[in-house]
Amino acid sequence: MGNKGYHELGFAKLDTDRAKRRGFPEVVYAPGKTDKQILEISRGLISHGEPLLITRIKEQSYLYLKNTFGRLKYNSQANIAYLSKSFPKKKGLALVVSAGTSDIPVAEEAAVVLEVMGNKVERLYDVGVAGIHRLIDKKKQLYRAKVIVVAAGMEGALASVVSGMVKCPVVALPTSVGYGASFKGLSALLTMLNSCSPGIAVVNIDNGFGAGYFASLINK
Repeated sequence: MGNKGYHELGFAKLDTDRAKRRGFPEVVYAPGKTDKQILEISRGLISHGEPLLITRIKEQSYLYLKNTFGRLKYNSQANIAYLSKSFPKKKGLALVVSAGTSDIPVAEEAAVVLEVMGNKVERLYDVGVAGIHRLIDKKKQLYRAKVIVVAAGMEGALASVVSGMVKCPVVALPTSVGYGASFKGLSALLTMLNSCSPGIAVVNIDNGFGAGYFASLINK
C-alpha cells in the first residue's frame, strides 16, 4: 500500500484515508459482494484499526462473518453488522422518527449508523400525519434534539411537519413504503424536496445509511 491512502486487495481498494476526509472510515455495502469478498474487505479495514460497519447484509452472510469476528453484532431490522470502537460520544441528541411501523427498517438503518458513529440516539416511531396527535404528544422529545432524521413513505409529509415544529436541522428520509401511485418512494421524495419548511436536507429513497451519516456530521 505504501502511503497511497488505500489498501489493495485486487477486487477492492480500501480507502484507508476516508476517516481523515469524511469523519468516518469506509463502510462496506454488502449487496453484490460474495461472503468471501466481504470477509477479506472486513479483515483489511480491521487491520488498519478501523471500526467495521456493513450495510444491507443478509443474516446468512453475517453468520459466515461471525465465525471469524466473534464480537460482530447484527441488527436484523436494519440489516447492518458492525464492530465499533470507542468513538468520542457527541453531546447532542440525534432523534430518529418514523411515520409508520413499516418505515422502521429504514429508520433503524439510520439509527444504528448514528450510534456506531458515536451519537446519543433516541427513537420515536409510528407518529405519522394520519394521527398527528401522537407526534404532538412527544413534542418535548423533538425539542431536545440537535438533529432529527424523519423516515416516511406514502406521501412523505411528516418531514415538513416536524421541520415546522423544531429549530434543529431535519434530514428527510423517503422510504419506498406505499401503494401504487407512491411509485416506490418517489412520491415521498418529491414531497420532501418541495417542502416549504426551511432547514431540510433530503437523501435518496431508503438510504438510511446516508441519512444517519449526514445527521452525524451535523451533530457536532
